[in-house]
Amino acid sequence: MTNNIGLKVEPPKKECSDSHCPFHGKLAVRGKLFDGNVSSTKAKQTVTLQKATHIYFSKFRRYARGKSIIHAHLPECIEVQEGDHVVAAECRPISKAVAYVVVEVKK
Repeated sequence: MTNNIGLKVEPPKKECSDSHCPFHGKLAVRGKLFDGNVSSTKAKQTVTLQKATHIYFSKFRRYARGKSIIHAHLPECIEVQEGDHVVAAECRPISKAVAYVVVEVKK
């Protein structure tokens, strides 16, 4: 049985026993959504997400490339690989650096 997390995302088909899973555990999502690419999956149950942005400098009338990097918890029921495009939702802090959880893998 999956919980309704309040977002229009496809729930995972696989079941899990992770307490930090918004679909099968007790973790509530709130706040912002982060839409980015997976740049690293080396940490245990954690992925690094990166989003490219453009920054405009009005003084020079030019754009510069920028990037935002966050760490997100990866529940057992969601499988991702490096380079996948995912959506992460903000949640309570799980650890010192992790305050987002992956909720959907976009195709």
